[in-house]
Amino acid sequence: MQVVLAAALADAKTFAEAGFDGLVIENFGDAPFRRGTVDDPVTPDVAAAIAVAADRIKTSTGLPVAINCLRNDGIAALGVAAAVSAQWVRVNVLTGAYVTDQGIIAGESARLAAYRRQLHLDTTLLADFMVKHAKPMVDFDLATGARDLAERSGADGMVLSGSRTGQPVDVALFDTVRAAVGDFPIWIGSGLDPDNAKDLWPRCDGAIVGTWCKQDGKSSNPVDGGRAAILRAACPAG
Repeated sequence: MQVVLAAALADAKTFAEAGFDGLVIENFGDAPFRRGTVDDPVTPDVAAAIAVAADRIKTSTGLPVAINCLRNDGIAALGVAAAVSAQWVRVNVLTGAYVTDQGIIAGESARLAAYRRQLHLDTTLLADFMVKHAKPMVDFDLATGARDLAERSGADGMVLSGSRTGQPVDVALFDTVRAAVGDFPIWIGSGLDPDNAKDLWPRCDGAIVGTWCKQDGKSSNPVDGGRAAILRAACPAG
């Protein structure tokens, strides 16, 4: 665990020095993941480890933090968020049912909403729409599905990604969803880079980035301060 914490703190410091606005703490190195559902939750050490890392990172950098408990344990993520006063939580499947590389995952939005009320938690909940590494179990109209997520799930914002880690969201998909949900917040969840930032950054309300900022653009590598600074400069504030 000390090795994990040292690596996490080093990456967090590099992102902070590059001018990033917040940091997402997640168990990305746990693959293959448990589904994170009520019948296959993450083990207790996962939530404990994320909480310890998030607390130390928040204290070290002074930046707000987000929690994402992979693959889809929103209950664990909300619990960690309450413990560390996280500003955001990301839930990959909040509504609908998807076939993923972990098997079938169905959203549990009502269960998460009840737990948020129990915790008196005002942390922002971001939910993926058409989450990466997954396919919906049934075909549906994109605009209708996006509106359902925005209006019926309890989410405070949605996340749009490409098909895999590091793959950018399709601009046409983004525009279709934006037209459907109006000013409901939309974040980019993967694939933002200096080349596509001119098209994607003005469209979104925030972005979760990682892969392009890593050494050689490989998601498992440490953060490269130079690359992180280049991407930050390509996404001006305001």
